[in-house]
Amino acid sequence: MSGTLRGVLAARVFLCFALGYLLSYGLRSINAVIAPALIQEMALSNADMGLLSSAYFVAFGSLQLPLGIWLDKYGPRRTESALLVVAAIGAAVFAMSDSLAGLWIGRALIGIGVSACLMAAFKAYRLWFAPEQQSQLASWMLVAGTAGALAATVPVTLALPAIGWRGIFWVVAALLLMVSAAIFLSLRSVERHFAAVNSTTASGAGDDGGYRRIFARPYFRRMASLGMFNQGVFVALQTLWAGPWMTTVLGKSPQEASEILFMLNLVLMMAYLALGWAAPRLMARGVNPHRLIAAGIIGMVLAQTAMLFTQSEHAWILWLVLALCVPVTTLVQSYLALSFPAALAGRANSAYNLMLFVGAFATQWGFGVVADGLKANGMQVVDAFRLTLAIAVALQTASLVYFVASKAKAHD
Repeated sequence: MSGTLRGVLAARVFLCFALGYLLSYGLRSINAVIAPALIQEMALSNADMGLLSSAYFVAFGSLQLPLGIWLDKYGPRRTESALLVVAAIGAAVFAMSDSLAGLWIGRALIGIGVSACLMAAFKAYRLWFAPEQQSQLASWMLVAGTAGALAATVPVTLALPAIGWRGIFWVVAALLLMVSAAIFLSLRSVERHFAAVNSTTASGAGDDGGYRRIFARPYFRRMASLGMFNQGVFVALQTLWAGPWMTTVLGKSPQEASEILFMLNLVLMMAYLALGWAAPRLMARGVNPHRLIAAGIIGMVLAQTAMLFTQSEHAWILWLVLALCVPVTTLVQSYLALSFPAALAGRANSAYNLMLFVGAFATQWGFGVVADGLKANGMQVVDAFRLTLAIAVALQTASLVYFVASKAKAHD
């Protein structure tokens, strides 16, 4: 479908999907802030917290393949609005739970419910906007997501004494229902317009090879390795282990850690904005996107490597350096999606997202398991955290080498 949306309609589409992704990313990140309260009230270990937080990624990741089919068959409006209702139910379950099992179920339902928030947006943008707008729209969506991560830091910390973590999740449940209604009702006319003026509708997914075609592509494997090992590790750190790293390794108070996480996400949001402005201009000047991606990933690896050896009280600044490099990962998904036909856009994006969240799940849970295991064998907790991150850095380095060495191209 040709993309022609402009003006008020374009803004309406973007804002509806951006609000959904803002809530999604906030929910993804919130455990890093409420972890001390949960650990104290529910008597959870590091491994318990890793397992609880990873419930989101298990559920989220397990839904990615069917999600891609639903997006290509039913369209982004109906798919996301329905799933956001599930997320609202999950938030309510989390708010009412008094056991780890109950919290896990609520967290898993949230993961299922918000699984379409970014992929539905990318599918809609591919259908309703021009190709040259895709990287810019992707960057702006990550700005919205990072705003959600910001909302999950200092604002949540300030709200905790007043309404507690349970009250916060009741508020989120109501917001999820409101966004679901906005997407379902306000985007109906846009969807109908494009279905009427194009011969290929948003729900048209024929016998096009589907996921077999996607996973068989060498270019998909080249890009997906970055999603699993580089972007996935960052997501796990940002949404859970950055907070404990600040308090355990750097000796910061929970309040100081919350403020640092706020700054990290603010820098990340500004970097996404900058990339959204710069990406189309750099591409117009002939800058090779794969070299730009490689440069950003190298910066991510170097920043994390420096964290392993820096003892200074200002070592938290390295997390801001990491945040400056992360936005290049949006180019990975944008260029991967554009390498497939529009009819496969939902499945191509979801396949990539599956790889990302496999990496995020493995890191969130695995970090806690490895750190606890090392501690149980006599290692100091600070050293256990550093060695665990070193393992993650080694995996990211191997992924980077594979990406650089691979010759697979977008249209092979």
